[in-house]
Amino acid sequence: MDGRNDSRGHYIPAEIFKGRLLGLDFGGRTVGVAVSDELGFSAGRLETVRRKKPDKLRTTLSRISDLVSVNDASGVVLGWPVNIDGSQGERCTKTLEFAGKLKLRISVPIIFWDERLTTVEAKELMQELGIQRSLWDSIVDEVAAKVILQDFLDHAHSAGWYGTN
Repeated sequence: MDGRNDSRGHYIPAEIFKGRLLGLDFGGRTVGVAVSDELGFSAGRLETVRRKKPDKLRTTLSRISDLVSVNDASGVVLGWPVNIDGSQGERCTKTLEFAGKLKLRISVPIIFWDERLTTVEAKELMQELGIQRSLWDSIVDEVAAKVILQDFLDHAHSAGWYGTN
Protein backbone atom coordinates (compact mmCIF):
# COMPACT_ATOMS: atom_id res chain seq x y z
CA MET A 1 0.00 0.00 0.00
CA ASP A 2 1.45 3.37 -1.01
CA GLY A 3 -0.82 5.65 1.02
CA ARG A 4 -3.19 6.15 -1.90
CA ASN A 5 -6.45 6.21 0.07
CA ASP A 6 -9.67 8.20 -0.16
CA SER A 7 -11.36 10.14 2.66
CA ARG A 8 -12.92 6.95 4.01
CA GLY A 9 -9.58 5.13 4.09
CA HIS A 10 -10.31 2.96 1.05
CA TYR A 11 -7.53 2.23 -1.41
CA ILE A 12 -7.69 4.17 -4.69
CA PRO A 13 -7.03 1.84 -7.63
CA ALA A 14 -4.48 2.97 -10.22
CA GLU A 15 -6.89 2.48 -13.13
CA ILE A 16 -8.81 5.63 -12.24
CA PHE A 17 -5.78 7.70 -13.24
CA LYS A 18 -6.03 6.53 -16.86
CA GLY A 19 -8.76 8.88 -18.08
CA ARG A 20 -11.30 11.52 -17.22
CA LEU A 21 -12.91 11.61 -13.80
CA LEU A 22 -16.34 12.83 -12.80
CA GLY A 23 -16.72 14.81 -9.61
CA LEU A 24 -20.04 14.71 -7.75
CA ASP A 25 -21.51 16.91 -5.02
CA PHE A 26 -24.51 14.94 -3.74
CA GLY A 27 -27.21 16.98 -2.05
CA GLY A 28 -30.78 16.67 -0.87
CA ARG A 29 -32.36 17.56 -4.21
CA THR A 30 -29.41 18.03 -6.55
CA VAL A 31 -26.16 16.46 -7.65
CA GLY A 32 -23.54 18.84 -8.96
CA VAL A 33 -21.37 17.25 -11.64
CA ALA A 34 -17.88 18.21 -12.82
CA VAL A 35 -15.47 16.53 -15.24
CA SER A 36 -11.69 16.50 -15.48
CA ASP A 37 -9.53 16.76 -18.57
CA GLU A 38 -7.99 13.49 -19.79
CA LEU A 39 -4.66 14.13 -18.07
CA GLY A 40 -6.26 14.93 -14.73
CA PHE A 41 -4.91 18.46 -14.42
CA SER A 42 -8.09 20.51 -14.39
CA ALA A 43 -11.75 20.14 -13.51
CA GLY A 44 -14.63 21.99 -15.07
CA ARG A 45 -18.25 22.18 -14.05
CA LEU A 46 -20.57 20.08 -16.17
CA GLU A 47 -24.17 20.28 -14.93
CA THR A 48 -26.56 20.06 -12.01
CA VAL A 49 -28.88 17.06 -11.93
CA ARG A 50 -32.09 17.98 -10.12
CA ARG A 51 -34.83 15.83 -8.63
CA LYS A 52 -38.26 16.69 -7.21
CA LYS A 53 -37.96 14.59 -4.07
CA PRO A 54 -34.82 13.68 -2.08
CA ASP A 55 -35.57 9.94 -2.13
CA LYS A 56 -36.39 9.73 -5.87
CA LEU A 57 -33.03 8.79 -7.37
CA ARG A 58 -33.82 6.67 -10.44
CA THR A 59 -33.57 9.50 -13.00
CA THR A 60 -30.57 11.02 -11.21
CA LEU A 61 -28.69 7.71 -11.19
CA SER A 62 -29.53 7.13 -14.85
CA ARG A 63 -28.24 10.59 -15.83
CA ILE A 64 -24.99 10.15 -13.91
CA SER A 65 -24.50 6.70 -15.44
CA ASP A 66 -24.97 8.31 -18.87
CA LEU A 67 -22.42 11.02 -18.00
CA VAL A 68 -19.88 8.38 -16.95
CA SER A 69 -20.32 6.70 -20.35
CA VAL A 70 -20.42 9.84 -22.50
CA ASN A 71 -17.30 11.24 -20.85
CA ASP A 72 -15.55 7.86 -20.85
CA ALA A 73 -14.83 8.38 -17.17
CA SER A 74 -12.40 6.02 -15.47
CA GLY A 75 -13.69 6.89 -11.99
CA VAL A 76 -16.04 9.03 -9.92
CA VAL A 77 -14.91 11.32 -7.11
CA LEU A 78 -17.84 11.74 -4.73
CA GLY A 79 -17.83 14.45 -2.08
CA TRP A 80 -17.66 12.95 1.43
CA PRO A 81 -19.73 15.32 3.64
CA VAL A 82 -18.11 14.94 7.04
CA ASN A 83 -18.88 17.59 9.62
CA ILE A 84 -16.37 20.36 10.20
CA ASP A 85 -14.99 18.42 13.23
CA GLY A 86 -14.52 15.29 11.09
CA SER A 87 -17.47 13.40 12.53
CA GLN A 88 -19.94 11.61 10.27
CA GLY A 89 -23.60 12.51 10.34
CA GLU A 90 -26.79 11.81 8.41
CA ARG A 91 -25.38 13.34 5.21
CA CYS A 92 -22.62 10.70 5.19
CA THR A 93 -25.23 7.95 5.57
CA LYS A 94 -27.26 9.36 2.65
CA THR A 95 -24.11 9.69 0.55
CA LEU A 96 -23.18 6.04 1.21
CA GLU A 97 -26.70 4.96 0.21
CA PHE A 98 -26.44 7.00 -2.98
CA ALA A 99 -22.98 5.58 -3.76
CA GLY A 100 -24.26 2.04 -3.26
CA LYS A 101 -27.09 2.60 -5.74
CA LEU A 102 -24.76 4.33 -8.21
CA LYS A 103 -22.25 1.46 -8.00
CA LEU A 104 -24.95 -0.90 -9.27
CA ARG A 105 -25.18 1.18 -12.47
CA ILE A 106 -21.55 1.98 -13.28
CA SER A 107 -18.46 -0.16 -13.69
CA VAL A 108 -15.85 2.38 -12.55
CA PRO A 109 -14.56 2.96 -9.01
CA ILE A 110 -16.18 5.52 -6.72
CA ILE A 111 -13.70 7.48 -4.61
CA PHE A 112 -14.85 9.47 -1.57
CA TRP A 113 -13.18 12.85 -1.08
CA ASP A 114 -13.54 15.28 1.84
CA GLU A 115 -15.87 18.08 0.83
CA ARG A 116 -15.71 20.26 3.95
CA LEU A 117 -16.24 23.94 3.10
CA THR A 118 -16.51 23.32 -0.65
CA THR A 119 -19.81 25.20 -0.93
CA VAL A 120 -18.21 28.18 0.80
CA GLU A 121 -15.24 27.93 -1.57
CA ALA A 122 -17.62 27.62 -4.54
CA LYS A 123 -19.41 30.83 -3.54
CA GLU A 124 -16.10 32.64 -3.11
CA LEU A 125 -15.02 31.43 -6.55
CA MET A 126 -18.26 32.61 -8.17
CA GLN A 127 -17.82 36.00 -6.52
CA GLU A 128 -14.20 36.26 -7.71
CA LEU A 129 -15.28 35.36 -11.25
CA GLY A 130 -17.96 38.03 -11.18
CA ILE A 131 -20.84 35.62 -11.68
CA GLN A 132 -24.14 37.38 -10.98
CA ARG A 133 -25.59 36.41 -7.61
CA SER A 134 -28.92 35.67 -9.29
CA LEU A 135 -27.23 32.69 -10.99
CA TRP A 136 -25.52 31.28 -7.90
CA ASP A 137 -28.34 28.99 -6.77
CA SER A 138 -28.59 27.39 -10.19
CA ILE A 139 -24.87 26.51 -10.46
CA VAL A 140 -23.47 26.33 -6.90
CA ASP A 141 -23.65 22.52 -6.78
CA GLU A 142 -21.74 22.01 -10.02
CA VAL A 143 -19.17 24.60 -8.93
CA ALA A 144 -18.84 22.71 -5.61
CA ALA A 145 -18.37 19.48 -7.60
CA LYS A 146 -15.61 21.23 -9.57
CA VAL A 147 -13.95 22.29 -6.30
CA ILE A 148 -14.13 18.73 -4.92
CA LEU A 149 -12.70 17.23 -8.10
CA GLN A 150 -9.98 19.87 -8.48
CA ASP A 151 -8.92 19.33 -4.86
CA PHE A 152 -8.65 15.59 -5.54
CA LEU A 153 -6.69 16.15 -8.77
CA ASP A 154 -4.29 18.60 -7.10
CA HIS A 155 -3.70 16.18 -4.24
CA ALA A 156 -3.24 13.23 -6.60
CA HIS A 157 -0.63 15.08 -8.66
CA SER A 158 1.26 16.44 -5.66
CA ALA A 159 1.29 12.95 -4.09
CA GLY A 160 2.62 11.43 -7.33
CA TRP A 161 -0.40 9.20 -7.87
CA TYR A 162 -0.61 10.03 -11.57
CA GLY A 163 1.80 8.03 -13.68
CA THR A 164 2.13 5.22 -11.12
CA ASN A 165 0.61 1.77 -11.26
